[in-house]
Amino acid sequence: MRFRILGPMEIEGSAGPGVSYTPRAAKLRVVLGTLLVRGGEVVSVQALTDELWQDDPPRTATTTLQVYISQLRKQLNAAEDGFGRESLVTRQPGYVLRLEPDQLDLARFEALHARGRKALESGDFAQASALQRQAVELWRGPLLSDTPHGPALDAAAVRLDEAGVAALEQRIRADLELGRHRDLIAELQSVTTRYALREEFHGHLMLALFRSGRQAEALRVFTQLRHTLVEELAIEPGPALQRLHGRILAGDAGLLVDEAAPTGTVTVAQTRGRPVALPSADPAFTGRDTELARVVALLTSAPAGTCVAVAGMPGVGKTALAVEAAHRCADAFPDGRLFLDLEPEPGRPLTAAQALTRLLRRAGETGPLPEAVEDLRDALHVLLAGRRLLLVLDHAASEAQLRPLLPATEGCRALVTIRRTPASLAAVRTVTLAPLPPEAARALLTTASGRARPGATSGSSGPDDPGGSHGSDGSVRPRVAAGDAVVRRLVGHGRGAVGADDARRPAAEVATLCGGLPLALRSAAAQLAARPHWTLQTLADRLRDARDRLDALRVGELDVRDVLLTAYAAATAQQQRSFRLLALLPDAPFETGSAAAVLGLGAEAAGRGVESLVDVRLLEADESGRYRFHPLLRLLAVELLARHEPEDSARDAAGRLAEAYADTGPVPGGAATTPRTDLPALVGVLRTAHAHGAWPSALRLADALSGSLESHAAWPLWRTAHTLGLDAARRARDRAGEARMLRSLGDLAWQQRQLERCEELYESAVRAARGCADEHEHGRALVGLADVRLDAGAYDEAGVLLDIALGALPERSPARFDALRAGALLALDLGDAVTAVARFTACRELAVALRDRRLEAYARRCLRRLGESGVVAPAVEVRPGVWRLRGVAEAA
Repeated sequence: MRFRILGPMEIEGSAGPGVSYTPRAAKLRVVLGTLLVRGGEVVSVQALTDELWQDDPPRTATTTLQVYISQLRKQLNAAEDGFGRESLVTRQPGYVLRLEPDQLDLARFEALHARGRKALESGDFAQASALQRQAVELWRGPLLSDTPHGPALDAAAVRLDEAGVAALEQRIRADLELGRHRDLIAELQSVTTRYALREEFHGHLMLALFRSGRQAEALRVFTQLRHTLVEELAIEPGPALQRLHGRILAGDAGLLVDEAAPTGTVTVAQTRGRPVALPSADPAFTGRDTELARVVALLTSAPAGTCVAVAGMPGVGKTALAVEAAHRCADAFPDGRLFLDLEPEPGRPLTAAQALTRLLRRAGETGPLPEAVEDLRDALHVLLAGRRLLLVLDHAASEAQLRPLLPATEGCRALVTIRRTPASLAAVRTVTLAPLPPEAARALLTTASGRARPGATSGSSGPDDPGGSHGSDGSVRPRVAAGDAVVRRLVGHGRGAVGADDARRPAAEVATLCGGLPLALRSAAAQLAARPHWTLQTLADRLRDARDRLDALRVGELDVRDVLLTAYAAATAQQQRSFRLLALLPDAPFETGSAAAVLGLGAEAAGRGVESLVDVRLLEADESGRYRFHPLLRLLAVELLARHEPEDSARDAAGRLAEAYADTGPVPGGAATTPRTDLPALVGVLRTAHAHGAWPSALRLADALSGSLESHAAWPLWRTAHTLGLDAARRARDRAGEARMLRSLGDLAWQQRQLERCEELYESAVRAARGCADEHEHGRALVGLADVRLDAGAYDEAGVLLDIALGALPERSPARFDALRAGALLALDLGDAVTAVARFTACRELAVALRDRRLEAYARRCLRRLGESGVVAPAVEVRPGVWRLRGVAEAA
């Protein structure tokens, strides 16, 4: 069987290429296309439903989907006997299509593209060109061009379109390195017409023309692109293209020399005696002025042997900052600047010998090299002696990998990017990056989108533009007002006037949803660039659902989830487990005690565990000694918890957490001690314990929250918490707990004046308490029923219920207080002020004995009103903080 989806869907079966088995029905192609795009992954029923019908599924959607799956199996069986039955498999919560890699053109494309990229990075340009050419030739049109697209196929189409363009760009780049510039000119002229705003293709065309002796035409390409960008987007070409333009204008012969480009796009030059192998500076670099100044100062003024490290979590922009600093430091290192990726393939860092060999080759060593690490290190030191050269070492995996690479000679420096602070290297000066603050994050988002740069003006022409101000690097910082106008266009997209605040709001929301992480912001910006019909509000809407956010932050080669996973994959097994389990905590800063409960460790061991997660950049710590997840890392932890943590382990951890919060909360049935602002998080802990099946612990926490929920009148949270508690009690077969939750929900319904509902709940509570012989809870439920009878004016029935309750309740309990309170109210309704005073007095004495100041204050208020007026007031406080109006005649 062969499947082709890079273009219209095609299925080739056992009969050979002449017979097509592609489903004619569009819905069947949608289902099959979604399964193929997610090949080897389980695609949930919900995801397939969304893909088929988006926001308007029919009532019979699940059944209809089952029919579609059955039809697909039959059609695949017809293509190859038994294929549908064996390969299209039901797996909770949906279906998976299992294929060999060579059966799907998409899988072949991704494999060829990845191999080609590695070959390009290693300098094997002939192999890179051949592999990327094969990858590009697999495309016959847009992804599944004959199939309707829902959200999943839409996202995949964007991602794969970017990957296809990247493969084409890398093939052209490799061909340029092989000296095929004359053969590329015609193709590049066509490509730049198709991708009119892609600067890298214009740069390649300029370089090909210049190398072919057509300098004037190369300059004309730049002029035409600049005109397009200024007219349509009010922006200038990026710094990389401007530098190339300057070199071509000057007739720089260095461009005629074969060059190595590990990751750059346009200009990477190497001339004899002064090697420069740096990626192009990022035109969207922004928001790091303080950190950049610190790195540059350390590189240019630190003592000999000093290493400068840029540390931080994955995706925080370490490489971009290092490259920018290296470009800024050109004058300080006249003998060259070399860039080396120490982990070119995720999870497979270079050995010290491999890294030293590559550095020596890039530094100009052409002879045979030794094999031993010590000999290679000595060779590097000899080569660097007497030179002023900067080594940029990207993605360092460990101190051990770095140690033999660091130059010790006067004038040479190393600039390293690494996740964790290299504490064991004494000569290291570390600059740690945090996610961008809101304003800088918004600026990066709008700049990197390719549609707008904050502050870009329509007519800015460089340093002479009177509307701009100059940055420290000579760049122009244009008018703020013009930037606001561009952002307004990006947000409103031509649909009428949009105010500056309205324009900033969706950009700020996207920046917040990305957690200020530069990689996530770039991924979001790439989607805006690829989708001209999207606005920032469109993107914000797509990112808002936390469950799909990491999927939504994947486009082309930018995959936020994959980058975050690199830190997780590098952690130890114990760190990985701790990272997963800590996702059970509320989404808020937490202390060591909470971590200890989740991890099932003592406080000291838990403290060491969370600190180790901070070291590997999976957690953040603040100055107050609390810890928290970066928002996107938390989403990853939640995914990994559901995917990899055993069910019993997650249940036990959620139960321990709920028990810990129950232990620190108020006594069940007592007064509130929990601040109102903490209640949502605690109810979240209860919800988590319930979701993972920790029924007794969930019930215990629900009990512990009762007093606080009632005292703060937190009605929605009260309903949520005790509905979950009721379900937990029933699942745990705890009849007493069931009675407590029913009675509490009855109290809530009574306060909300849902009298019919509360009567049903109280009666159910009476039955549950009677069934487990719980006299105390039986009495409390009877008091609730008595309150309902009092509201209805059924005084005799209320009196009987209260007599039974008082006979069942202990002498010293809050429940007896409630019975006495209701008895006092009954006396008031019957006009017996003396009995009312006696019962309120008994309430006060009981509250004092219980040390419950809230109930004591209530009793004293009631006694004071009776004593002051001598008559019953029109408004009566029937429960603490709950008032009831009485009729005038009744009050008299």
